[in-house]
Amino acid sequence: MTQTIDKIAWIYLNEQKILCVRSKDKELFYIPGGKRESGEQDQQTLIREVEEELNVQLSQETIEHAGTFEAAADGKAEGITVRLTCYTADYQGELSPQSEIEELAWLSYTDLERVSAVSKIVLEQLHKQELIV
Repeated sequence: MTQTIDKIAWIYLNEQKILCVRSKDKELFYIPGGKRESGEQDQQTLIREVEEELNVQLSQETIEHAGTFEAAADGKAEGITVRLTCYTADYQGELSPQSEIEELAWLSYTDLERVSAVSKIVLEQLHKQELIV
């Protein structure tokens, strides 16, 4: 039986690189975001998770769907996948790691080995679209 972990993520690009984060005690980076709480819509999850992880406020009127991606879940049993529903949005505030986030980094296509499996798919897609180098 396949189990899917449903996550919402924020794609933020700057100078043809994507913002990624790394949790404490983890090696791989991932695209900021997380799991929805009971009854939450995608946008609510996105705004809450990004504020918890990076201490910035997303501008709700700028949120746009950027794609949905699936891959095997890192560090989980075989048959468990992650579905990452991605959005772009502008923000107010200064990016700074909060909560479980130890580090943030601006990654490019050459950093594929540093990101989670589902994040690799996102980076590959952004590279094909010439949005990241």
